[in-house]
Amino acid sequence: MTALALAVALDLLVGEPPNRWHPVAWIGMMIARGRRLAPGRRVGLLLWGAVLILLVTGVSAGGALAAHATLAALPVPVALLGDAWLLKCTFSLGGLFAAVEVTRGHLVADDLAGARRQVSWRLVSRSTEELDAPAVASAAIESLAENLTDSLVSPLSYYAIGALFGGPGAGLALAWAYRAVNTGDAMIGYRRDELEYLGRVTARTDDVLNFGPARLAAATIVAGAWLARQSWGGAARVWRRDGPRTESPNAGRTMAAMAGALGVTLEKRGHYRLGDGPPPGPEAIDRGLRVARRAAALALAIIGLVLLLGPALIE
Repeated sequence: MTALALAVALDLLVGEPPNRWHPVAWIGMMIARGRRLAPGRRVGLLLWGAVLILLVTGVSAGGALAAHATLAALPVPVALLGDAWLLKCTFSLGGLFAAVEVTRGHLVADDLAGARRQVSWRLVSRSTEELDAPAVASAAIESLAENLTDSLVSPLSYYAIGALFGGPGAGLALAWAYRAVNTGDAMIGYRRDELEYLGRVTARTDDVLNFGPARLAAATIVAGAWLARQSWGGAARVWRRDGPRTESPNAGRTMAAMAGALGVTLEKRGHYRLGDGPPPGPEAIDRGLRVARRAAALALAIIGLVLLLGPALIE
């Protein structure tokens, strides 16, 4: 519980370390090198993709365990701070909110080119060169909602599970195992070119790992909408109706809930259309941030209560 609280404080106050010192960037380099070694045939790609994500996940989890064991030999305050920093690096809440806020700022200033660059650089993997202002705002809100799962609820849920059943070291190992799979999915989990086969095992594993956390995140968006005086009924209704409409079995749940909460339509052209209202603009981004902040606080409270009360329940 203390490590979690410290990790959240570090995330909000300190932010992200430079890429050269960020373990997620190291994971990305391992995956990129592994991709360059991939064979050319479909079966070989499929098998190599499975081996690659297994190796990267094992190295990530093992590295977290080794770091925790090393820190345990230091004075307690130093060890606790080190564990908190390791945990902080598995999620990014302040960075997500900041990226969305900067995108909103570009849109308010009528700087569409800057908004497109920000969304492409920090929030989505799709091409943004042809997006108009409402489509850029939609992409920002979609990423905000989806990343409540990927960038917060999932890694901390796996940390809580591991910590409850195996101690802080196991919690860190599970959180980093999740982060390795999720990073792999972001890099190679696509249905195009050789990635159709190379990233298939990674993408399916990511789907399984995010199944429960995505639904928890969607539920917190519904509750967050109520706290932010947005439409919690719309969030619940659109979540049920439109949540399954995306290719991912998970991403649509939080995005649909957010669309319903804000009363807007979120659309990735040619892929999905979620919600009933008009396209979003900067004002909708503002309201989305209010909902997301409350949803994140609720998710943290739930995970914190699990860590606090879980040991007694297990016994």
